Amino acid sequence: MTDPELLNLRARAAEGDRDAVDQLVELAGERGDMEELRRLADAGSSDAVDELVQLAGERGDTDELRRLAGAGNRDAADVLAELADQEDDARE
Repeated sequence: MTDPELLNLRARAAEGDRDAVDQLVELAGERGDMEELRRLADAGSSDAVDELVQLAGERGDTDELRRLAGAGNRDAADVLAELADQEDDARE
């Protein structure tokens, strides 16, 4: 996707176009773009939050998971607990 196309997509998303938001979430997830996902999540996209949790879990990004869990995201708290259990198992 070219920069102008991405800018157009962001503009459409800012105007409330759900399809544009969905496309941005998908693209950001594919690129591993946590910043874009955070921006979309802050704008109210639950799909972006879900993608953030998944990506942070895959990366073992406990700081991001703590941030999300602290904001009340139960899935992030669950993934954080799973990572902690894995660390405990690895130490044994």
